[in-house]
Amino acid sequence: MRRGVFLAAAAWVWVLVSMAGSGWGADEIKVGVVGPMAFTQGEGHWNGATMAAEEINAKGGVQVGKKKLPIKLVKVDSNEFLNVTDATNAMERAITYDKVDFLMGGFRTEAVLAMQDIAMEYKKIFLGCGAAHPELCARVAKDYEKYKYWFRVTPINSTFLVKVDFLLLEMVAKKMATELGISKPKVAIVAEKAVWADPIVNIAQENLPKMGMEIAGVWRPSPVATDVSAELSAVQSAGAHIIFTSFSSSVGIPFAKQWGELQVPAAAVGINVEAQKDGFWAATGGKGNYTLTMNTYARVKMTDSTIPFFDKYKERFKEAPNYTAGTYDALHILVQAIERAGTLDSAKVVQELEKTQYMGGAGKIVFSKDHDVTWGPGFVTAIGTQWQDGQNLCVWPDGWQGIKYEGCVDYKIPPWVRAHYKK
Repeated sequence: MRRGVFLAAAAWVWVLVSMAGSGWGADEIKVGVVGPMAFTQGEGHWNGATMAAEEINAKGGVQVGKKKLPIKLVKVDSNEFLNVTDATNAMERAITYDKVDFLMGGFRTEAVLAMQDIAMEYKKIFLGCGAAHPELCARVAKDYEKYKYWFRVTPINSTFLVKVDFLLLEMVAKKMATELGISKPKVAIVAEKAVWADPIVNIAQENLPKMGMEIAGVWRPSPVATDVSAELSAVQSAGAHIIFTSFSSSVGIPFAKQWGELQVPAAAVGINVEAQKDGFWAATGGKGNYTLTMNTYARVKMTDSTIPFFDKYKERFKEAPNYTAGTYDALHILVQAIERAGTLDSAKVVQELEKTQYMGGAGKIVFSKDHDVTWGPGFVTAIGTQWQDGQNLCVWPDGWQGIKYEGCVDYKIPPWVRAHYKK
């Protein structure tokens, strides 16, 4: 009889332990923040989530049914810039050892695709805050039951990135036409050798001639190159008036620094994630002046939330947020969905995430049917920012679709470019 009671008690304890591991009876909500923590992109992931968690916990936590649960963040260093296998191992460990309830972050498409599969296998909600490739959300449309736990909060996907990229390029081309008389500019396509940039390069090669521009050439340096002077010399020799950039990694710093040092007579416009952070100015010794990059945040009024978020982030971390700090909005979106669902059950939280109407720092966030962030007027538009004498200022939208955010200024052609073509 005693043996039977003991076995019954042991079985009950095992059930309780198992249930605790799956979120049942939990006294906190564990959120894994995944990113390359040794790099600015990972810092953005962690900082944005930290700020949101502090706000949520200061209000007593998350209302889950009748209980209030605090958020506990788990830092998950994916090291994905250097090793995709490290990223998958980190994801597996976060789920099976740290037993996180939810995940957010990720950066490089190659790594995020692999980490996405692991999260889906365990039916863990994974809010993407870094990778832009369309395939991540296309998977939701192709196999909803498997991939429904994935949502992209930031950035807009590569297709829309290209559209904004071209709008920025068009703005610069018009400036060069009206102020320098260059009616058919030659464009150098310079993109880091990475999967996410491939669609941009392909579309640029196809569409630039249709836009009345000539392609000067295509260059694909390593994402972690420390010297791109050879590429810049080739760009200058090719007679480019504009350099169309696609950089998400550290190569953005040596590129901008050497571009300024060499005074290559071509305006740089496109994507340069390193130019989105305050440290860019010091890292380039000011030589990155006049770099124009697509961006997510600036101190302009995109929504009522933008400037309060921007100022609080800068005061807390002593730098402006880059786009991976969208984990701030991601965590608030997740919490709202959990509270509406009244449970941590992933399938039920997914249903609530699909109903999201959230006014974030970068615009109104609404998910499409394939769980991608919606792009366009009235939603997230992205912006263009240009370094002008130590300040990273919003220069786009400059009236596109009737939009010009309060606080935006005019784009400036670099003075050495202007001087070169005004001879």
